[in-house]
Amino acid sequence: MKLTTITNVSVDGVMQGLGAVDEDRRGGFKRGGWALPLFDDEGETFLGQVFQRADAFLFGRRTYEIFAGSWGTGSWGADQGNSPISVALNTQPKYVASATLTDPQWADTTVLSGDVAAAVRELKAKPGGELQVHGSGSLVRWLFDNQLVDEITLLTYPVVVGQGTRLFPSTGPDTALELVDSRATSNGVTIQVYRPAGRPRYATA
Repeated sequence: MKLTTITNVSVDGVMQGLGAVDEDRRGGFKRGGWALPLFDDEGETFLGQVFQRADAFLFGRRTYEIFAGSWGTGSWGADQGNSPISVALNTQPKYVASATLTDPQWADTTVLSGDVAAAVRELKAKPGGELQVHGSGSLVRWLFDNQLVDEITLLTYPVVVGQGTRLFPSTGPDTALELVDSRATSNGVTIQVYRPAGRPRYATA
């Protein structure tokens, strides 16, 4: 399986609290819910198609718990039982990278608590299409740093949030990206698909 990351970000790279107002208030974040007003039918259709490609999902603990509450163990998820996203999340295996989660309540969940890099490589070696990572900022950065990401999908919303956790930190590894696909919704959400392409080329004096 190839490991793909799917991330919703603002123009200034913020990925924190995109959904509900109180979804993630860590660090005093007060601007939650910035993505939903711009999320339209085109975006929903695209994400539904993405989720349907998944053969398995990999989450960090916080995103796993948000998804479980929304799509799995929570009542709202039960009401969305026929949606492509709900079907994918509730029928495909889920893996959580966590050293503290011991009793996951969402069916077909496996906790990866030991050598996560080795476990992810083992998952990637299995036959199939995609091992998808949604949200899970800390995990995505770690996977990126360890060169475990095969493809990156960014949904960039036309808004500057101005605070909050960003997808990539101010310092980190440098990586060139190859553009695979690009499109935009009528609400101005741009969707880019990239593949890591080694070290960037820098201009010389």
